[in-house]
Amino acid sequence: MLDFLLQRVAISIVTLLVISLVVFTGVRMIPGDPARVMGGTDADPAGLAEIRAKYGLDDPVPLQYLRWLGLALRGDLGESIRTREGVVRTVAAKLPITIELAGLSLLIALAIAIPAGVFSAVRRNTIWDLLANGVSLCGLSVPSFWLGIMLILLFSVRLRLLPASGFVPLFQDPLANLERMIMPAFVLGAGLAAVLMRQTRNSMIEVMSADYIRTAYSKGLAGRVVVFRHAIRNGLIPVVTILGLQTGALMGGAVVTEQIFVVPGFGRLIVEAVFTRDYPMVQGVVLITASAYVLINLLVDVAYSLLNPRIRIRGGET
Repeated sequence: MLDFLLQRVAISIVTLLVISLVVFTGVRMIPGDPARVMGGTDADPAGLAEIRAKYGLDDPVPLQYLRWLGLALRGDLGESIRTREGVVRTVAAKLPITIELAGLSLLIALAIAIPAGVFSAVRRNTIWDLLANGVSLCGLSVPSFWLGIMLILLFSVRLRLLPASGFVPLFQDPLANLERMIMPAFVLGAGLAAVLMRQTRNSMIEVMSADYIRTAYSKGLAGRVVVFRHAIRNGLIPVVTILGLQTGALMGGAVVTEQIFVVPGFGRLIVEAVFTRDYPMVQGVVLITASAYVLINLLVDVAYSLLNPRIRIRGGET
C-alpha cells in the first residue's frame, strides 16, 4: 500500500510539473498586453516599461517560469496583476464558495442517481426503466446554461420562490445561503446525476447476473436483501471511478454556472483572470485545479480496496 501511494505521488508531481509548464507558456500566447491592462489606455511607454520590469514581463519565458516555479514550491503563487493582491489569498477567499457549490451538487447528484440507477436495473425493461433512461438522456443532452436560465425564469421570475442570483455566506445565514445555492447546485449536478445513473444501472445489471447473486436468490433471500447486501457494494465499484473523474470536472463546470447565477466563486475568478490577462492568477488557479484532480484520482484508487475486499493494492498494481 505504501509503495503504491509513493509511486502515485511521484507520478502526480510529474503531472503537475507538466501541467504548470503547459499553462505557463499557453497563458503567454493569449493576445494582449497585461502591462497595458494595468496601465490603462492612456499609459505612456515609460510607464508600460516600468510595469513590465516590476513584474518581470520583459524576461525570457524560461526564466519567468523557473522564477514562478521556485516561488510556487514555497507556497507563493505570486501577486495578481489586476487586483495587486496575493493569488493564494484571493483563491483562499473564493475556493470555499465553489467547494460548497460542488459539494451540494454532488449530494444532489448522488441522491438522484444511485436510487434511480439501482431501481432501473432491478426493474429492467419495464416502463420505469424506460422512464429513468429517458430522464438521464435529457440530463446529458440539456446544456447547463439553458437549464439555469429556465430555472431562473420559473422559480425566480414567475413563482418568485428563489433569488435569481447572489451569494450569502453559509455561516452568516444558512437558509439564505441555501436559497441562493440550490438552483446553481442543481444545474451543476444534473449532468453528473445523469452520468452516474446510467453507470449505476449498467453496473448493477452486470452484477445482478453474477453466479453469487443467483445463489443468494436460490437460498430464499428476499430481493431487497440480495440487492442491498450483496449487489450494491460490487455494483458501485465502477461508479466510484466515474464519480472521481466527474467530481473534478465539477470545478470546471462551475465556471458557467457561477457566471449564470453570479456566484462569486472560483469559476468567476478564472473568467475574470483570463479576460484581464492576469498571468499569475490564471497560473495559480489552474495549478490548484490540477492538484484537486490529482488528489481526487488518488482517493478513488484507495477507495477501490475499501469497497471490495477482493481488490488489493500491492506495489504499483491494483
